[in-house]
Amino acid sequence: MQKKIIKVNNPDNVAVALVNLKAGEVVSFEGEDIKILSDTKSKHKIALQKFESGDRIIMYSVLVGTANGVIEKGDVLTVDNVKHQSDKVFGKTESFSWTAPNVEKWKDKTFMGYHRPDGQVGTENVWLFFPLVFCENRNIEILKDIFERELLKQKVNPHQMLLRSLVSGHEETAETPTSTDVFENIDVKFITHPGGCGGIRQDSEILAKLLAGYVNNPNVAGATVLSLGCQNLQISVFKEALNAINPNMEKPVLIYEQQQMGTVDEMLTAIVKDSFKAIKEANKQERQPAPISKLKVGLECGGSDGFSGISANPTLGAVSDLLVALNGTAVLAEFPELCGVEQELVNRCVDEEDGKKFLQLMKDFEKSVVDAGSGFDMNPSPGNIKDGLITDAMKSAGAAKKGGTSPVVSVLDYGEYITEPGLNLLCTPGNDVESTTGLVGSGCNVVLFTTGLGTPTGNPIAPIIKVSSNTELKEKMPDIIDIETGAVIRAEKTIDEMAEEMLDFIIEVASGRIQTKAKLLNQNDFIPWKRGVSL
Repeated sequence: MQKKIIKVNNPDNVAVALVNLKAGEVVSFEGEDIKILSDTKSKHKIALQKFESGDRIIMYSVLVGTANGVIEKGDVLTVDNVKHQSDKVFGKTESFSWTAPNVEKWKDKTFMGYHRPDGQVGTENVWLFFPLVFCENRNIEILKDIFERELLKQKVNPHQMLLRSLVSGHEETAETPTSTDVFENIDVKFITHPGGCGGIRQDSEILAKLLAGYVNNPNVAGATVLSLGCQNLQISVFKEALNAINPNMEKPVLIYEQQQMGTVDEMLTAIVKDSFKAIKEANKQERQPAPISKLKVGLECGGSDGFSGISANPTLGAVSDLLVALNGTAVLAEFPELCGVEQELVNRCVDEEDGKKFLQLMKDFEKSVVDAGSGFDMNPSPGNIKDGLITDAMKSAGAAKKGGTSPVVSVLDYGEYITEPGLNLLCTPGNDVESTTGLVGSGCNVVLFTTGLGTPTGNPIAPIIKVSSNTELKEKMPDIIDIETGAVIRAEKTIDEMAEEMLDFIIEVASGRIQTKAKLLNQNDFIPWKRGVSL
């Protein structure tokens, strides 16, 4: 029989409701009866003791808030009776050791990927078009229309057919399209952005690093880059960023500057001819077996709920530990959602300097938010709060579970590229798309994305595997969810069992045998983080 409430860690003084509870209902828990004082929706938290004003509220073994007045035992925690609070961290407090999981069954497993000259292996083979400055967005859109019409099969949108029938006054039926793809082994993708000029020069420099990271990402076979000519993000700045990441870049990168080429027609003519020739050559690359150690998996969450921290996120953590034990790479981002768990992460840093870098990045990030008149405590969204995540520290403690238990081998700022296998920390905002954009720009060739409420987020060059924390979401939004972890909530599967199932799924996606829902929806989100305030 399914439990009604669960305590995540032994030191916790609150529990999570696994089902809806009625006021007056008596729940047996750890040898005692607890009377539920208020109607409590599943995913919300129940006080396991009486709290006086200012008392510390502990969940996941860490401080997640303080009582904002008296909270009786058995009552529900809300934004009215709890306020955000987290412990201050100043450095390492204890040594760290790790026992890696047994990965014997995975050692000989491979995925089918695209091998690059620098030793990286892609899970996709993409030719990427992008501008250095927003002034070229229109030309990118023109090229997108040209190349997609000729290279990709055109499926008739059913909603277009609906509108056509409304306009014509009679029912239209879309014919099942036949495949007219010109190339089998290459995707052509296009991204635009609002940056590259205006603002401060540092914005353009960070954007240059991000775009260089996309070119260097193993999922990219080559790129066509458009420049206007007079913008802050000069071609030379982009080339310097590319050289800093990979001095021996062997991928074809075609760069065009409009102010040097004359008319739009002349420039587009050259781009179409040159790019088609390069895409045709990139299409010759085929998938070959690669060890799991070549996977670089980003760990992301968005639209989290009260179950995310006890089902989906811990499952990602177990997957992360498996990857690290196999000499692969996992990357934990979203620094505002690590508020309150800094001490554990600092203690896990292999290099003490990385621990210092992490704390400084967190301090600088929080200061920028405070200077703007806000704070990390404003991070939980209305959807988070509605589903039981009522403080930033509570949300963070569950979000951090995505990083598993392995040592932290490197701490990266936004735009820095992965160089070390193992668990990396990457400074990004919690904003779903800005963070996912950063993960892929740092070299992730797959992203695991947990959600409890549902989000369609995708990426133009990397598969985004959407993981729901509960079965109801998978049933309600099957078009955006790839795999669900509700069986953990129902105690039908353990975290480790779910993680092994998920790693198998990742291998299928990385091999191109399963298409993610985001890819099927053609969800190609790209939003660079402009280094201001973004939670």
